[in-house]
Amino acid sequence: MYDVLIVGAGVVGCSVARELSGWNLRIAVADKENDVAMGTSKANSGIVHAGFDAHTGTNKAIYNVLGARMFPELSKELDFPYRQNGAFVLCFDENERGKLVELMEQGIRNGVKGLSVLEGDQVRAMEPNVSDKVVAALYAETSGIVSPYEMTVAYAENAAVNGVEFLLNEEIIGIQRTKDGFEVKMTDKTLSARAVINCAGVYADSIYAMVSDKHIFKITARKGEYCLLDKKCGGLTDKTLFQLPSAMGKGVLVAPTTHGNIIVGPTALDIDDKDDVDTTFDGLNKAFNTAAVSVPSLARRNIITQFAGLRAHADEGDFIIGESDVDNFFNVAGIESPGLTSAPAIAVDVAKQVADKLHAERNKNFVSRRKGIPCFAKMSDSEREALIATNPLYGRIVCRCENVTEGEIVDSIRRPVGATDLDGVKRRTRAGMGRCQMGFCTPRVMEILCRELGKDMTEITKFGKGSHVVVGRTE
Repeated sequence: MYDVLIVGAGVVGCSVARELSGWNLRIAVADKENDVAMGTSKANSGIVHAGFDAHTGTNKAIYNVLGARMFPELSKELDFPYRQNGAFVLCFDENERGKLVELMEQGIRNGVKGLSVLEGDQVRAMEPNVSDKVVAALYAETSGIVSPYEMTVAYAENAAVNGVEFLLNEEIIGIQRTKDGFEVKMTDKTLSARAVINCAGVYADSIYAMVSDKHIFKITARKGEYCLLDKKCGGLTDKTLFQLPSAMGKGVLVAPTTHGNIIVGPTALDIDDKDDVDTTFDGLNKAFNTAAVSVPSLARRNIITQFAGLRAHADEGDFIIGESDVDNFFNVAGIESPGLTSAPAIAVDVAKQVADKLHAERNKNFVSRRKGIPCFAKMSDSEREALIATNPLYGRIVCRCENVTEGEIVDSIRRPVGATDLDGVKRRTRAGMGRCQMGFCTPRVMEILCRELGKDMTEITKFGKGSHVVVGRTE
């Protein structure tokens, strides 16, 4: 029997697992996908929000501000990409200037530091590519950017080092109450757990409905479509550029990524299909055209890829966090924006709640630090020479666009909760993230996966679940 089963291996589930591994508990994380960070955690803006736009007193406001404060130290401790770059909320109409002041005052009430309202010329002095039509902007100096999937992987690896088991490709089919806790039926196995933590994203309502009918909240999938621009556009803005938010969210943004690209989006459309991450002409067109209002010099020819992600919008409009009406069943649901920012603080709080409920003792052997995969592209020549001397595989470039080496790819596969497919390698190393979008390196990465995993080329997938690249052999 497990002490705790965590349902969902996104950034929330993995961060809770890592924090909970600080206690002497047997913990498992289950997910229906074949890797961590396969849902919202791999398809979002990657923004660490300052915390001014969540209504004061809500869970969103509280956890946002607490979480944002954790990122500078946490990114060093777990070694994932993060940068405090600051953000602007742009105002294009003098009549709406008051909304900037309202946001600033709300942020101050929430505990956000470094907020100010600047004039349009002051904004353009800092960001020359911002539209001439901007009359004023709220400046949030504590806003940041992070690589969301690398953050999730970092949490998962550290959790695994501390004894957490990851049960991937295991969909939850049913949960039954027992005298000692819960019996959980999955795709290929049935297990028992004293406590369950529901971090199932857009499916959190379905998981909760398996154990309770007293207060069934509803999760709506809110689709957001994005465009990613080539690194040569990285100088278009250093700050994250928002427009005044609407009832559907923070709106379309233009922002740098931690790796030097520019990201544009998201749109916001509520949909019924919780697996629909297809992009659409109308959605992508809307995202780009809206973003061009902020930065008119955006050019479609510089788009290197487009994608869509789903946010888990709860009908209650706020994060749902804590023990439910069912004893030892904890919900961590409705974690839409600013969920990524809030995840570290949510994890600390939920882990403490569960550990206290189970009367757990602290894990004296807890390992708090994690070292990521060496990034060959960011090294000096002397650092590269030293690395190659220790492992010649770091002297073989596989992905030319991003300068990713065979050594990095092998490391990504061999690490705890390692990559098992092309996208898994991509998220961990950036092999295939460049302008050619895996056009050059795919065959070589597949060969390495085959060698390291002992698989045939026909078994290698792009992202699991029938996404095979090679379907057979010719004689």
